[in-house]
Amino acid sequence: MNAYVTTNTFYISIGFSLILGVECYSGWLNHVLTVQTGGSVTIPCHYDKKYTQQKKYWNSGIDKSNKYTNTTEQNLSVIDHPDQSLFTVTMRNLQNKQTGHYYCVVETGEQPPINITYEPYLKIQSAPDVSVVNSSVSGHEGGDLSVQCLYSSEYQNEVKQWCRYKDQSCYTVRRANTSQSSSVQISEDDGGSSFTVLMTGLRLTDSGWYFCSAGEALNPVQLTVGRTRNETVILKKHNETKDTEESQNNELLTVWLPALASLLLLLTLVGVFTWRWRWRPKQDKHQIRGRNGSRTTDMIYSQPEDPVKYSTINDEIPHSVTDRPGPTFHQSQRSTSPEY
Repeated sequence: MNAYVTTNTFYISIGFSLILGVECYSGWLNHVLTVQTGGSVTIPCHYDKKYTQQKKYWNSGIDKSNKYTNTTEQNLSVIDHPDQSLFTVTMRNLQNKQTGHYYCVVETGEQPPINITYEPYLKIQSAPDVSVVNSSVSGHEGGDLSVQCLYSSEYQNEVKQWCRYKDQSCYTVRRANTSQSSSVQISEDDGGSSFTVLMTGLRLTDSGWYFCSAGEALNPVQLTVGRTRNETVILKKHNETKDTEESQNNELLTVWLPALASLLLLLTLVGVFTWRWRWRPKQDKHQIRGRNGSRTTDMIYSQPEDPVKYSTINDEIPHSVTDRPGPTFHQSQRSTSPEY
């Protein structure tokens, strides 16, 4: 009965979305995420890289509320990770009343205006149908890691898988998929209530979001692959060397360059002062010579003129030689002998 209600609700929501002109994600729309009552879950919502700058939100089909990315509340966090082209939704202290449909939505800024990238059905149970021992696991490049997935007896005969959210690739129990240096193997555990995923030859690109599933029920797992210890040490030393070089460069820019500029300015001032000091005596000598030459010229052209000589000419005819008066000489005249 519960499955019938869930299926009907699912198709009604899809039809409603199509009427509104909403683009729906073509992948896993009928996922049932099973979470224990009072527990928490983190759900990844992948989106196309072209929507990195667009608004995204988490929509609740129960109360019709929208929670945009980078929102943090007491029991809800919606965080965008643009470098991974996804946003995560973390729900805490979940209760039975929160069972229902939820939607990962991206505002496209085009037609259709919104894109539902993921539509999980959240099912809160006291004993989850599917769960994991650790929802976040990590390993080193080239190493191994394992994930244990638990399922209820109702799903004992269902297909068990380990799938990756991003590319929808799945590995099934009793099958091995190997590619180059990494492999994934899934095996049933004794007792028939769990299966183990073993990943060997890990690569950095294996990092991401996965889920354990049995039938339609699933539970998400975050996997992180880091560098080996030696690579980490080498990278750390490289970063330290880089930081040292940057520090030296900063010291050169902040200390030595101003000092060199000051020294250059000082040398320039000293050179100008020396040049002025050597040139000034020559300039003074030229000025003195010019002044003396001017004085000599003034003395030459300022000598008094020769005195003017005056003489008196007697036009009267003398009566006799004896009566002829002798020449009259002015004091200023020179003494000369008269000519007859």
